Amino acid sequence: MNVACSSATFAIERADCATSADQWEVVGTRLATQFSNAIRNNFGVLNRSEDSDPNARDKTFRQEGRKVFKEVVPLAAAHIEAHLAALDQAPTAVRRYWLHQANQGMNQMVIKKLVGADAGADVAPLILDEFANTASAGSIIAFHKHRADLVAGDLGVICSFGAGYSIGSVVVRKR
Repeated sequence: MNVACSSATFAIERADCATSADQWEVVGTRLATQFSNAIRNNFGVLNRSEDSDPNARDKTFRQEGRKVFKEVVPLAAAHIEAHLAALDQAPTAVRRYWLHQANQGMNQMVIKKLVGADAGADVAPLILDEFANTASAGSIIAFHKHRADLVAGDLGVICSFGAGYSIGSVVVRKR
C-alpha cells in the first residue's frame, strides 16, 4: 500500500516522511501499574452524602513520602531495566536518562541502581532547579532541554512515574 506523507507537523511521524534535523526513533514503549496506599485521595463526590466531616483527615489527599520513595525507586529502576532487557540493551548502554522530575534524590537512586554508580547531570539531567516538580511532564521537559548534544545512534530513556504507582517509559535512539 502506498501512503502519501502529510504536510502537517507531527511530534511522531513515519521515518520515510520525516524532515526535521532532530529525529528520534522510538525503539520501545512500556507501561506498568502497581497499587499502593502510600499516595491516595479519599475525597470524592459521595462524601457529600455521608454524615461526616468532609474536611476530616481521612477524606483528604495523603502521601507517605518516605514510603513512596522506598517503593518507587526500586520499581522504576526494575521497570527501566526490564524494558531495556526486552530490547537487548544494558542500562550502561544508555547515553541519557530523562526521568520524572519529582525529587533529585529519587532520580539519583534510580540511576545508581541502573548503572551502578553516581551519574552526573550528563547522564540524568535535572530541571527541578528551573521548573520545580512538573509531575510526569518533567521527563519530557528534561528531554526537550537536554538532547541537543546527543549524536546519531545514542540511546536514551524517557521515564515518568507517579501516584498509584504508574510507570511509563519510552526508549529512543537519535537518528
